[in-house]
Amino acid sequence: MNSHVLQMIFIRRIIMIALLLVFIPLGYIAHAFNWNDAWVFILNFLAIIPLAIIFEYAIDDISLRFGQTIGDLLLATFSNTVEIIISISALKDGQIRVVQDSILGSIILNLLLILGISFTRVGISSKTQKFNQIVARTSSSLMTLACIALIIPAAFVHSLGSNQNNHNEQLSYLSYGTAMVLLIIYILYLVFQLKTHSHIFQRPHKEDKEPKLPLVVSLILLATVTCAVAFSEFLVSSIEGIVHTFGITKAFIGLIILPIVNKASELLQTLSSAADDEIDLDFAISLAAGSSMHIAFFVSPLLVILGWVTGQEMTLYFKSFETIVLFISVLMTYYIIQNGESNWLKGVLFLATYVIIAIAFFFYPDEPLSYQM
Repeated sequence: MNSHVLQMIFIRRIIMIALLLVFIPLGYIAHAFNWNDAWVFILNFLAIIPLAIIFEYAIDDISLRFGQTIGDLLLATFSNTVEIIISISALKDGQIRVVQDSILGSIILNLLLILGISFTRVGISSKTQKFNQIVARTSSSLMTLACIALIIPAAFVHSLGSNQNNHNEQLSYLSYGTAMVLLIIYILYLVFQLKTHSHIFQRPHKEDKEPKLPLVVSLILLATVTCAVAFSEFLVSSIEGIVHTFGITKAFIGLIILPIVNKASELLQTLSSAADDEIDLDFAISLAAGSSMHIAFFVSPLLVILGWVTGQEMTLYFKSFETIVLFISVLMTYYIIQNGESNWLKGVLFLATYVIIAIAFFFYPDEPLSYQM
């Protein structure tokens, strides 16, 4: 990107953050004065967004001090920090369904919405554009394993039939073992990406970007994530109230609404780049796929283990419908990116799939989380 475009994107993000900062005190006031749960949820939802953007901007600035591969790894890893905080708050509150759906929702948002916007905008500017096919296929293969890790617990429960209530402990141990395997695979993937096959992940050299902030300032901005802890507690505690007030299901909140907070910075960056026709497709795929893999291979196993330690019944068993939705999303991504070329129609297909899933979960009823298909 040229310096003028970068400056315009920077100014746009600053204005957006400034407008949203007003919701930080309002979110705290809404909780402190016991406002209606709907207001508590909405105001704290909006309060977390600027905190997430500031945190992401600081990480982005710090990542520029390292090489491309390590920088991308930092972006993919720390871009999910806010999600981990919100998920831990929900886990402590016993909102297992919300935690599980937010995991799926963040993966689906990355694979379908962010890639959909990127492919569509790039396709409008140029009929076709090539991207790193090897990286895309590697990411798809890993996400296929993530699907397998969720399908097997669901198949395990389904095979138990009428005796499934006597096997909850076995299901828990299956989830713990699978979580350990996923963590090991994630470590091996990092070795693959950073050490043995780092050349595959190198993008064509473009204009170098320099850090805009002193390192100390970036580190201070990272401390804003501590504020997100409090607001995430307020947000989670109001979920029950907003469900009863507006009739919105927990599935829709977890799968569609919360991922918007979790991925606020990525969405803003994608939309800003799309508006200025400056999307780097390789970077978009790297960020979306990297973030999805980090959620599937690190965040979800981490939450399962934390649930184990804290006594919460957090497993890798998802409802059949949710598992199918993830499988469809990964399958759709694999077939669209397999030839290494993008166009606007592929982007529209991504977006259409995301909208269909969102509509489905808007009407998908909340059911008690039990090990029944």
